[in-house]
Amino acid sequence: MHAVGFNAPQTIAAETSLIDLELPVPEAKGRDLLVEIKAVSVNPVDTKIRASAQVEPGQYRILGYDAAGVVKAAGPDVKLFKPGDEVYYAGAINRPGTNAEFHLVDERIVGFKPKTLNFEEAAALPLTAITAYEALFHRMKVQDKVASAWNAVLVIGGAGGVGSIAIQLLRELSDVTVIGTGSRPETQQWIRELGAHHVLNHSRPMAGQLAELAIGAPAFVFSTTHTEDHLKDILELIAPQGRLSLIDDAREPLDLRLFKSKALSVHWEMMFARPVWQTSDMIEQHKLLNHVAELVDAKKIRTTLSETLGAINAANLKKAHAMIESNRTRGKIVLSGF
Repeated sequence: MHAVGFNAPQTIAAETSLIDLELPVPEAKGRDLLVEIKAVSVNPVDTKIRASAQVEPGQYRILGYDAAGVVKAAGPDVKLFKPGDEVYYAGAINRPGTNAEFHLVDERIVGFKPKTLNFEEAAALPLTAITAYEALFHRMKVQDKVASAWNAVLVIGGAGGVGSIAIQLLRELSDVTVIGTGSRPETQQWIRELGAHHVLNHSRPMAGQLAELAIGAPAFVFSTTHTEDHLKDILELIAPQGRLSLIDDAREPLDLRLFKSKALSVHWEMMFARPVWQTSDMIEQHKLLNHVAELVDAKKIRTTLSETLGAINAANLKKAHAMIESNRTRGKIVLSGF
């Protein structure tokens, strides 16, 4: 089967940063599905692992943590799917990724593909939808109000992949006021189109911009990017007893002592935690992906696909990685077919 991988951490500009490969087709065992990959999307986690992960000599690591495809075979313990089912999912960071013609994945972290979307549109959703859904409703629990706080969520990085789906989920599944941030006119317009009630510019101090709304201090902050750069602002603007959820990797350790004076809680979301640690509630990812698919098919939320770059190969994946590393993307970048 065709696949794309790397055998040493390098900058994306290096000729061999990503390599086209030919590998044997894996066999489905246990609760694994063998999925024929139709489309994949590229996320910041792909670029981080490619740039830093060591690989055993003579071996290759396959990236890819978003996919839509068709079940070709099922392990003997599979209960939820059968061959021929169209699925979408994000996989697990400690297993080979989806940048391959055929891919093994545990059925408990797989959802049925939205019927109204094609494979490219569906591939844009899983990782970001799982991340946003878990962060907002399983970790930070925006459905539980904070006393004396403005029932609002500030989504920092609202035009990115996670922010784009978070805004839609918040509008559809909660009664909170949604504030998104973007630094350019085009990203701010995208955030408004997704349903945010208010839009701020995160390249300027946000606390002052929020104060101008004269509504109050928000109960929740969902930081999707550059948290350390915005931390002073977050601490100033968030309500006492508020909740912060973040997903990015800070360049420097965050000083949690700064959160004490307001009795803030911090929730670090890692959507791979359930499959990596084989938690007893792994199937929650299957359930939430099916819920997202239902919302899509009911036209209550939409795909965040923004650009399709062509076939799944090393050359096109290198273009996608470079675009992600520019920190100027909007929505999700997808590749399809081999």
